[in-house]
Amino acid sequence: MEININTDNTIDRHQGLDERVRSAVEASIGRFGEQVRRVDVHLSNENSQKHEDGSNYCMMEARVSGYAPVVAHAHAENLHLSISNAAGKLQRALDSALGRLNDKKAREPLVVDAEADKDLTSDS
Repeated sequence: MEININTDNTIDRHQGLDERVRSAVEASIGRFGEQVRRVDVHLSNENSQKHEDGSNYCMMEARVSGYAPVVAHAHAENLHLSISNAAGKLQRALDSALGRLNDKKAREPLVVDAEADKDLTSDS
């Protein structure tokens, strides 16, 4: 799974932040393995001068094979909390989306072999 991290000019991007994002994403959605091709993470601080609660923003977009992109976002008082919250929301959204996708595949009609049906009815 490829993880792309993007920040705006209000966030000081560094190795520790990248590692924090990667570990949060892998811990929350790593079990989806091959189904998730890429996750794009966008970080920003919408009110960088005021440092108000809830101004730190994290958006995660997962690219899923055979399905539309799944997006989750969170605002929090600090960046680490917004990353954790968005990762949890993304996990729940993928559980729901991929569960529906798997249900849809499971409900596809069975192909009935006409010859096998004929053999069963002729034995009666």
